[in-house]
Amino acid sequence: MQSIGITGVGSYLPETVISNAEIGHGAGVTDEWIVRKTGIRERRRAAPHEATSDLAAVAAQRALDRAGLTAGQLAYIVVATSTPDHPQPATAALVQDRIGARRAAAFDVNAVCSGFVYALKTAERLLAGAAPGEPRHALVIGADIYSRILDYSDRRTAALFGDGAGAVVLGPVPAGQGLKHVSLVSRGDAHGLIRVEAGGSRQPASPSTVAEGGHYFRMDGRGVRSFVQQNLPYEIGRLLRGAAVLPDAVRHFVPHQANGIMLAELWPDLGLHRAALHLTLERYANTGAASVPVTLAEIDRAGAVAPGELVVLAAFGGGMSVGTALLEWTLGGAPARPAVDGTFPELLTAGEPFSPVAS
Repeated sequence: MQSIGITGVGSYLPETVISNAEIGHGAGVTDEWIVRKTGIRERRRAAPHEATSDLAAVAAQRALDRAGLTAGQLAYIVVATSTPDHPQPATAALVQDRIGARRAAAFDVNAVCSGFVYALKTAERLLAGAAPGEPRHALVIGADIYSRILDYSDRRTAALFGDGAGAVVLGPVPAGQGLKHVSLVSRGDAHGLIRVEAGGSRQPASPSTVAEGGHYFRMDGRGVRSFVQQNLPYEIGRLLRGAAVLPDAVRHFVPHQANGIMLAELWPDLGLHRAALHLTLERYANTGAASVPVTLAEIDRAGAVAPGELVVLAAFGGGMSVGTALLEWTLGGAPARPAVDGTFPELLTAGEPFSPVAS
């Protein structure tokens, strides 16, 4: 089978910056409380006229530009989202129309915040098994607008999320490079930890579901933290064993940007002692399925990853789901276009203690 890797990355973060002070006022908490509990200082919010497909289309075009491809060369567009434009059609179909990818098959994946890694595996398998002469490139996009489903009086969730989109182009790379192993697992018995209860076939939208707040995002924070602590170190170990790669060979770790304090607690247990930890949550918060590709785009712009270095991606989300991936970086020098807001993320170098609330 053809080796498949990332040949382009891109992201889009809405222009509007929302501070902790703005969020905290409605939730009854302070900026200091939010930083101490999450490591988050600000987040982006989509404009009223922007939907998930709008954010995704911009990130997609930037990833295509980075890869030097046109939309007409795509075989697939896979959008990972749990905040689609509509229940149907798929958000990916709207992105396809926006970017003019007339030959691409377009569909959505919903594994909540793990969705990007699930979509990555799906697209990689489709491309690796393509027949001779078929298009060999795909767009994998993570995009979410959580600001539309948050209860801003709920301090457990109001401060955690931001809006954004990140995208990668997958395509053929030299043999043995690119995606080396992807591991996916779901624990449906824990599905109640993260949920939006109304708006589907079990509780269709009605005046009573709206009045009762059934369309808001709800989360058992302690339960989620326990799930991640119990499962993520094991899943990263399983990923590396499956790829026959030692932990010390990994140079970069890009996690789902859920909560900086939780990541600080987990970091020593992951065994990636020679890896740099890449974080964007301080400025963008948790952007759902977008958080991993948004961070990939940031570190690409910063020139923080060299070709040939091993990168571990790890995401976890509702369902409950966990997705991990090991890849060899195949992109060359960083593009000339600056970061979205003119800055680059602070990167944790190997062996450095992680303190997300440090000034």
